[in-house]
Amino acid sequence: MLTIRKLSRRFREGEQVHRVLDQADAQFRDGEVAAVIGRSGSGKSTLLNLISGIDRADSGSVQIDDVEISALAEPGRTLFRRKHIGFVYQFFNLIPTLDVEENVRLALELNGVRGAEARARSVEVLKEVGLGDRVHSAVDRLSGGEQQRVAIARALVHRPALLLADEPTGNLDEETSRQVLPALLSMARSRGATLLIVTHDTLLARMVDRVWELRDGRLQEISCQSSGQQAPAT
Repeated sequence: MLTIRKLSRRFREGEQVHRVLDQADAQFRDGEVAAVIGRSGSGKSTLLNLISGIDRADSGSVQIDDVEISALAEPGRTLFRRKHIGFVYQFFNLIPTLDVEENVRLALELNGVRGAEARARSVEVLKEVGLGDRVHSAVDRLSGGEQQRVAIARALVHRPALLLADEPTGNLDEETSRQVLPALLSMARSRGATLLIVTHDTLLARMVDRVWELRDGRLQEISCQSSGQQAPAT
């Protein structure tokens, strides 16, 4: 379970202080798929960076199961993120000097899985995303949709409990998004991973279990697809 308690983050720009998160609270259940929506600049990417431990909050806490990741120092946060969290980025963040399989395998090697086992697991997950025939291709030879599929495979190959996706369709056209989204959601669900997506994509928001809105630094649950009822504010 992912629990966010009174999470706050401010940035100073000259004499002005920007309050991005203001004592935000939320709880996400094991294995659920949730979306966070909000206007550009509302702090959605900052939220993901705080949850993953890339950044640290000014106050409040982020707890993943029984680990308060916000209380860990480096390199503790990095080691925890490497093992337990997968990340899908809008702009893919693939390494151009590595081929498709090597990009995916890197996530395993960073966790100590190497050799034949790492290669076999990488190829297996690439087949799941429909790229079994592109294993040794250079990533810059792939289409945008194919590159995002590689990014999804890389995020899931080490079987993380939590998967974070930052505008995963933001760099894709509508048709390609309709191909990539089902792969992302079905693979997360089949593995029992909690998936949290920040998005402007209204199609994606209709496919998830719950939708939250980030507004004025607070998280408010605005819909619950499983029950069809309006959820109470958080």
